[in-house]
Amino acid sequence: MGLTELLLLAVALGIDCLVVSFSQGLIFSSNRRKISLILALTMGGFQGCMPVLGFFSAGLVSNYVQAFADMIVFVIFLVLGIKFIYEAFGKDEAVVVNCIDFKCLISLGIATSIDALGAGVSLKFAGADLILSSSLIAAASFVMSLAGFWGGNCFKVISSRYLEIFGGIILIGLALKSVLFN
Repeated sequence: MGLTELLLLAVALGIDCLVVSFSQGLIFSSNRRKISLILALTMGGFQGCMPVLGFFSAGLVSNYVQAFADMIVFVIFLVLGIKFIYEAFGKDEAVVVNCIDFKCLISLGIATSIDALGAGVSLKFAGADLILSSSLIAAASFVMSLAGFWGGNCFKVISSRYLEIFGGIILIGLALKSVLFN
């Protein structure tokens, strides 16, 4: 996987962080700097760690499935992309819940980074550099979380649905690239 593909993956995975942070930006009017940083650190931290877990989990079975690596990458990215798009159309705009305590932050971090766990498996099979990949994903998620929070604070009328569709299209594009251009 080249740098361009890793950057696109990082942006696609960061969409969930952006959307969650956007929703939090809609409701907070005090301590915004502190809250935005705590939220961004949580999102970036989880998004950076989950691909590492997926990468090493895939390493346990890589000898058995290496012959199918390209197809596994394709299926994971395709399923994630379809999931993003399906969820964008399959739900009403979420009710925003004030969520900044420790337990809630951990829950948000895990919930937004489950896709990154699957991406870590794909990174292993695609032969991507783990440190570079997880660092880019963490950094993109951190920045997108900050942008989402402040965007939500400023633009309280934008639908997150379009962002999720965009993330899904990126992931489907990466899936197609993994089988068509390898």
